[in-house]
Amino acid sequence: MTYINENFLKLKNDYLFSNINNKVNQYKKAHPNEKIISLGIGDVTLPLPKVVVESMKKACDEMENINTFKGYGPEQGYDFLREKIVCEDYKKRKIDISKEEIFISDGAKCDTRKYWRYF
Repeated sequence: MTYINENFLKLKNDYLFSNINNKVNQYKKAHPNEKIISLGIGDVTLPLPKVVVESMKKACDEMENINTFKGYGPEQGYDFLREKIVCEDYKKRKIDISKEEIFISDGAKCDTRKYWRYF
């Protein structure tokens, strides 16, 4: 016998991508002659570059070893990553910036939550 995971019943009906898709479809019905360039929902069109795949494999290998494992990072991001961004992205372009000016986000939801009360 199959059972539903009752936690699925707790999910909100207004999931972001479903919400965007519904709004786009409503707009299309209301404006059938309008051209739409959709930037909201999509799938990748090309495979990941080899350097990305290799970096992800290396990061996964690090996660299985107690000496290289990393859990949740500090609020502003790991120092080694912020320093790498400064060196590889800014300094190479002759832009003077410090790691204290770099913020590593794990997603928009947690970064904007504190501002939602204003809207």
